[in-house]
Amino acid sequence: MGDAAAGRLFRCRHRADRIHHRAADASRRNRAAGNLLATYVGKNAGERVLAGRIRRGDTEDIHAAIWLSDMRGFTRLADRLPPHALVGLLNRYFDCQVPAIVEQGGEVLKFMGDGLLAIFPIGQGADNAAVCAAALKAAHVTRAEVAALRAAGGDGAAVRFGLALHLGDVLYGNIGSGDRLDFTCIGPAVNLAARLEKLAGRLGRTVLASQEFAKYCPDHLKPIGKFAVAGFAEKQAAFGLGDEDLADERKNDA
Repeated sequence: MGDAAAGRLFRCRHRADRIHHRAADASRRNRAAGNLLATYVGKNAGERVLAGRIRRGDTEDIHAAIWLSDMRGFTRLADRLPPHALVGLLNRYFDCQVPAIVEQGGEVLKFMGDGLLAIFPIGQGADNAAVCAAALKAAHVTRAEVAALRAAGGDGAAVRFGLALHLGDVLYGNIGSGDRLDFTCIGPAVNLAARLEKLAGRLGRTVLASQEFAKYCPDHLKPIGKFAVAGFAEKQAAFGLGDEDLADERKNDA
């Protein structure tokens, strides 16, 4: 091979190496951006942002199991604890929920103070019963984790947990102002979940499920009764875990 040919080959290899390194760097940056977005907005929403689906009003209808939880007695804790201690307690409390939700196929959409909103999407052809069972399993795991947090003592001893589970259609996507958007879900199904979560506190229940959700988990949820809830003309049937002791739960809420 002559000197000229060798020089051309060297330059070609050098250009190929630069292209490869640039592609590798771009891939690393995309992974880093994806991981960062997943941390802050969730995996599904992060993928939408990376794909450029970030226009206000970009939404889709999703059939999903809805998880809406709340820390009982948070206002009293916030009044008693120093701010840094309160934030640390909130983080430990959410650590009781998020891994269980993600492990069962759910996606955390947002933290709202001491509240948490998540969905377990049900794709086309998916089994409602399987998804509801997964959400209920996450609820059992979370309940056990919160109990362990309470048993560990300290500030965690005061933590109590309330959760509503519902199944329905939600509108999921970009909602907000022109220069500040949020990925969230809205709709009557989310509203009912919020009402049931408040009802769970009044009834002294840790977990409360709607009739639509409970019909897919008949062996694990039992009817409690029908209740008037704000914003809904008809009374709503509520279902609870069969192993909960109402007397102890009410005593804890006293």
